[in-house]
Amino acid sequence: MIGRITANLEEGLIAILLAGMTVLTFTQVVLRYIFNSGLLWGLEATTYMFGWLILLGISYGVRVNAHIGVDLAVKSLPPLLRRLVGVITIALCLLYAGMMFWGSYYYVEKLERLGVDAQDIEFPRWILTLALPLGFALLGVRLIQVLIDILKGRRQGFELADEAADVIKEFGGEAHPDASSESGGGAR
Repeated sequence: MIGRITANLEEGLIAILLAGMTVLTFTQVVLRYIFNSGLLWGLEATTYMFGWLILLGISYGVRVNAHIGVDLAVKSLPPLLRRLVGVITIALCLLYAGMMFWGSYYYVEKLERLGVDAQDIEFPRWILTLALPLGFALLGVRLIQVLIDILKGRRQGFELADEAADVIKEFGGEAHPDASSESGGGAR
C-alpha cells in the first residue's frame, strides 16, 4: 500500500515537473517572439525543474526497468552467475549512489548554512537543490529493493530495458526463449 502511494506520488511529481517545464518554456517563447519580452526567472526555474525531473527519473527508471544497457554477455551466463553479476552491479551502483548522496548532502547543507539564494528566483537555493540528496537517496532505496529481489530469487539480475526484444514481440516474434522473464518481470 505504501509502495503504491509512493509510486503514484513519484509519477505524479515527474508529470507535474514535465508539464511545468513545457508550459514555462512555451510561455517564454511566446513572450519573447510575439511580445519581445520574457520572464527573468524562467530559465532558472526550468533548469531547477529539469534537475528535479532527472534526479527523480533515475530512481523511477530503476523501478520500472527502463534503463538501457549492454547486457548481451550477462544474458548468456547461467542463472546463478547472472544473479552474482547482478548483486555485484547493484553493490557498485549503491556505492555510487551513496557517494553522490554524501557529497550532495554536504553541498546542500553548506548552501543552507551560507544562506545563498537562487540567482533570479527569490528563494533559498538549498531548497531548490534538495533534489540532489533526495534523488540519490531514492535511487539507493530502489537499488536495495532490486538487490532484495535478486537475493530472494524473484529476479535473475539487474534487469534492463530490452527494446529489441520488445519490438520483436510486438510484431509477433519471440526474441529469445526466456524473453518474458527478462524484459518486464521486475518489481513495479
